[in-house]
Amino acid sequence: MTHVTRPDLPELEAYIKYLQKIWKNRWLTNNGEFVRLLEKKLADYLKVKNIILTSDGSLGILLTLKALNLTGEVITTPFTFAASTNAIIWDDLKPVFADIDHQTFNIDPQDVERRITASTSAILAVHIFGNPCNVEKLQNIADKYKLKLIYDAAHCFGVEYNKNSILNFGDASILSFHATKVFHTIEGGGIVVEDEKIDKTIRLLRNHGIQSEKEVILPGLNAKMNEFQAAMGLCNLENIDEKIRKRNHIYHHYKKCLESSGIIFQKVIASKFNYGYMPILLRSQSERNWVNLELMKKNIYSRKYFYPLITAHDYIRKISVGIFPLKRAEEISNRILCLPLYPDLKIDKVEEIVDTIKNIVR
Repeated sequence: MTHVTRPDLPELEAYIKYLQKIWKNRWLTNNGEFVRLLEKKLADYLKVKNIILTSDGSLGILLTLKALNLTGEVITTPFTFAASTNAIIWDDLKPVFADIDHQTFNIDPQDVERRITASTSAILAVHIFGNPCNVEKLQNIADKYKLKLIYDAAHCFGVEYNKNSILNFGDASILSFHATKVFHTIEGGGIVVEDEKIDKTIRLLRNHGIQSEKEVILPGLNAKMNEFQAAMGLCNLENIDEKIRKRNHIYHHYKKCLESSGIIFQKVIASKFNYGYMPILLRSQSERNWVNLELMKKNIYSRKYFYPLITAHDYIRKISVGIFPLKRAEEISNRILCLPLYPDLKIDKVEEIVDTIKNIVR
C-alpha cells in the first residue's frame, strides 16, 4: 500500500539515546532540556530570531490569535485544512473568506482588500503546500488598513522567499510539526514572532498563563511540547537536508514525466523550497476522480487536498460572515490531486503512478 505521505523516522538507536537521558532525568515536560535545545537549533536552521515550540500547530494558531488581542473579523482562505479556520472560531472571531490565485493556489490580495470592513482586525493567510503568498501585497494591505498579518506556515519548514526565511514575514508565522510534515516531532508546532512582548505573552499562554509558582496572570492553555516530541525533532533535524534533497528528486521526476500530458502544476515562487507535496491539476473534476479511483485500485492512495472547500461545511456556513463567490478556489478544489511523495518513495512506484495518470489523460 502506497499512501500520499509517510512519516520519516530516525534510526531507533538514535532516539533511544535521548530516551535514556529522559529516563535518567525524569524531566518529561515543562520546558525541559530537549525542548530548549530544539528551540535553539530550529531558530538557527530556519534563520529566525527565535521560535516558540508548542504541542501542535493548531494550538500555535490559537495562541497567536489570542496574544494579538484580535476582535471581529479575520480574512482567510477557503482552500486549506480546517485547523486555521477552526482556530479563528475558537478565539471567538468571525472568518471571512477571500478567493485564491489560480496559479499559486494562495489567497488573492485583491480579493482580501475587497473583503475588508470596519470589523476586520487581521488577515490569516496560508502558504499553501509551502508556496509563499504574495507577502509584499498582503503587507501593504495590512499596513494600509492597520491590520495584523498572520501566516499559517504549516507546510513551510525551511522555505525561503528572496533568500529570506518565509517565517520572517508578517506579525507571526505558525509551523506544524505533525508526523506527515517534512520535519516532524510526532505532533507539534512552532510560532515565530518578531515582537518580544508578543513572544513573552505566547510563552505565558502556552503554560496556563503561569508567571511564577505563586502568580498566574493570563487565562492560558496547556500547549507545551514535551521532551519525547523534542527528542524526535532533534533526531529528525540531523538529516533533514538529505530528506529534502530526496523529495526534490521525486518532485521533479513527477514533473518531467507529466509535463507533456497537459497536467498543470502549482506555480512555486519560493527561492528555497521543501517539496512537501506533489499537487497536480487535472482537466476536470471527473478526470480527477477517475485518476484517484484508478490509483486506489492499485493500492496507491492520492488525496483530493483540499476538497471540499472549508466553506462547504455546514458549521462554517452558519458562523461565517457571508460566503462570497469563490470561483477560483472552487475550480482548483474540484481539480486538485496530491500524489504520493515522501523521501523513501521508490522511483519505480512514481513511474507506475505516472503511467496510470497518462493512460487516463492522453
